[in-house]
Amino acid sequence: MEKTAAAVQYKHSGFNCAQAVIAAFAEDIGIDTETARALGAGFGAGMGTMGATCGALCGAQIVLGMKNKGKPVMGAARRLYSEFLDRCGATVCAELKGVATGRMLCSCDDCVKNAVAILEEIL
Repeated sequence: MEKTAAAVQYKHSGFNCAQAVIAAFAEDIGIDTETARALGAGFGAGMGTMGATCGALCGAQIVLGMKNKGKPVMGAARRLYSEFLDRCGATVCAELKGVATGRMLCSCDDCVKNAVAILEEIL
């Protein structure tokens, strides 16, 4: 199964957005899905509050770091952030979900899909 589809399937199986992205890459970074759940546990709903960074983006950044152990990642991390912002319209969960405006910019499923797709391009 392709990673974007796997990530969305994890999301619909009780994983938060960060956990879903990490779990889709679990084998690639040498962990199991339960470890992916643990790594991403605090990053759901915009790091637990919807007022912070999207969990899908956080999960992708975690995978990026794990795939590049010991190598500089700041350039790639900046690219991941910028491309996510371009595709989704924001990086903060509440803004993505339109909490203040009533206008959703990007659904959770699409945030997960975009994070995975961008990460695959970078890796």
